[in-house]
Amino acid sequence: MANAMKINPKKFHKDQWKFHLVLTIISIFMALPIIFIFNHAFKPFTELFAYPPRFFVREPTLENFRLLFNFSAESGIPLSRYLFNSLFVTVTVILLTLLISSLAAFALSKLNFKGKETFNKINTLALMFVPVAVAIPRFFIIVNLGIFNTYLAHIIPMLAMPIGIFLLKQFMDQIPNELLEAAKMDGASNWRVYWNVILPLVKPALVTVAILTFQASWGNVESSNIFMDKESIRTLPFYLNTLVSQSGNIVAGAGLSAVAGLIMFVPNLILFIILQNKVMNSMAHTGIK
Repeated sequence: MANAMKINPKKFHKDQWKFHLVLTIISIFMALPIIFIFNHAFKPFTELFAYPPRFFVREPTLENFRLLFNFSAESGIPLSRYLFNSLFVTVTVILLTLLISSLAAFALSKLNFKGKETFNKINTLALMFVPVAVAIPRFFIIVNLGIFNTYLAHIIPMLAMPIGIFLLKQFMDQIPNELLEAAKMDGASNWRVYWNVILPLVKPALVTVAILTFQASWGNVESSNIFMDKESIRTLPFYLNTLVSQSGNIVAGAGLSAVAGLIMFVPNLILFIILQNKVMNSMAHTGIK
C-alpha cells in the first residue's frame, strides 16, 4: 500500500500497468523509424525496390557497405578524409560553442551591465531565423573575412547558437544569487564564480547544448556547399549526400543512400543514449521557476 500512495514508487505496482502499457505502445511506435533505418541499410537491391515495400530485411547483406567503400576508393579523395574533416569540425564547434554560450548566458543571467535586456531580446529574436534565411549574409561575411575555403568557414558560422544561450540562461536563472554573493564574499572573481560555481551546476544544460550542437554540426552540408570549392576540406555529410548523383546507378545509389543515412544517424543515437539522463534533467529544470 505504501508504494500505491507514492506518485513515483521505486518498484513496479500493479496499479501502474495501464501507464506502462500506453508508454510501451508509444515507445514501439517511436522506435519504428530507427528500426527501419537499420534494416534498410542491409537490404539487397531486390528488397530495396520490392513492391510493396518491406519494412524488415529478409536477406541481410553487406553489399551496400562494400559499394560505399569501393566507390570512395575510386574517387580522388578517400572516405577517411571526409570523416576526419567532420570529426575535427564537429569537436571544435562543440567545445567553442559550449564556451561562448555559457559565458554569454552567465553574463545575461547573473551580471548587470548596460544593454543587457537589449542583448536578451536580440538573442530571442535570433531564434526565429533558420540557416537558409541568413545564407547570403553569411556568404559575404565569410568572403570578407578571407576564410573562404578554410576550416574556419565550417566553424565560425556554427558558433552563433541562440538556442544554446537561451537554454543555458534559463538554467542559470534558477541558481540563487545568494550563492554567487557568498562566493564573492570569499574573494572569488566573476571568472572564478563562473568556472567553479556556475558550470558544475549547469552540467545537464551543457550536455543538452552539446548534443544540439553535435546534431547541427555533424549533419551540416551548408558550409561545404556554399563556402567551399576545395573537395579536400569538405565534410562527410556533403559527400554522402552527393553519392547518388555521383554514382550514376539508380540501384547502387539507393543502397548507398541507405548506408549513408545509417552512418549519419548512428553517432546521434549513441550520443543521446549515453547522455540521455543529463538531457532529461535539463528539460525538467529549465521549465521550473
